[in-house]
Amino acid sequence: MSVFLHVGCGHKRKDRAGPGFQGAQWQELRFDIDPAVEPDLLGSMTDMSAVHDESVDAVFSSHNIEHLYAHEVPIALREFHRILRPQGYAVITCPDLQSVARLVADGRLTEAAYQSPAGPIAPIDILYGLRKAVAAGNLHMAHRCGFTIKVLVDALKEAGFASVIGRARPKSFELWAVATKLQAGEERLRDLAARHMPPPQ
Repeated sequence: MSVFLHVGCGHKRKDRAGPGFQGAQWQELRFDIDPAVEPDLLGSMTDMSAVHDESVDAVFSSHNIEHLYAHEVPIALREFHRILRPQGYAVITCPDLQSVARLVADGRLTEAAYQSPAGPIAPIDILYGLRKAVAAGNLHMAHRCGFTIKVLVDALKEAGFASVIGRARPKSFELWAVATKLQAGEERLRDLAARHMPPPQ
């Protein structure tokens, strides 16, 4: 059985970790900074010492890295790289500032961009964090940096990932990337993208 680390899992379980991790061959290990969500391992993305070197086959990080300050992003990505086994890979998704910026430029900063289970989401929420969560005292939900597809791909390469495939999904205001620890051929990258990324828009 392969193990994936569900980074910043919150209350989510394996069934919310993306289609590529739903098979019986995957065992989920939940990791979060908030003890209230009862993760398997407690810690921050910049200090993942609770996770041993080369101990997981994949890392899944959904809408987490934007909560870091920009100078912390390389630290977190190097931690992702450290804990992966040699054939491992990271799957990362986060907001797409380029598509959000178009709405802001159109004067729609506080207008709903889409509906989520948490209610309407406006560009200001995507840029700075879900306002009602932050207002309720959950400061971990504040956004402290942001990414375009180029910035995300470059950050992963600079952190030591040998191969990266990225995808912007502007209608959903999100970015996706799969990054392998070791060099991967185009066929493997495309296969990983097909398994773990939503379709292009």
